[in-house]
Amino acid sequence: MSASLNKVIMIGNLTADPELQYTSGGTARTKFSIAINRQFKDKSGQLQEDVTFVPIVAWGSQAENCANYLSKGRSVAIEGRLRISSFETQDGEKKKMVEVVAQNVQFLGGARSSDNAGTIPAKDERPASGDEEVPF
Repeated sequence: MSASLNKVIMIGNLTADPELQYTSGGTARTKFSIAINRQFKDKSGQLQEDVTFVPIVAWGSQAENCANYLSKGRSVAIEGRLRISSFETQDGEKKKMVEVVAQNVQFLGGARSSDNAGTIPAKDERPASGDEEVPF
């Protein structure tokens, strides 16, 4: 079997305040999205801007720290893995959901006075059931 690697590293700004919820087993989960801006020149030499919105999920104590210290507009560096889930809607339509499962979140710039900026490493405190999506 050949080796595999699933790792993403990105820097962006939160599009909204994080949403903290707890699973039925008591594990904290925070979801938020970041916007990643990219500038480029088109064929005519005009400067263009493209924005990619990326959903992020953090688990355990890292999720609680994100909910407590992050807010809309805040810059963060995310290191994690890409997860793509497939599901079927009530109408029978097949859909896919893409998100980044954060393994490390580093708070960047704009720190509040009570904020301890820095890296909050994940302890992989996911529910024992694995990668299933736990509904909010």
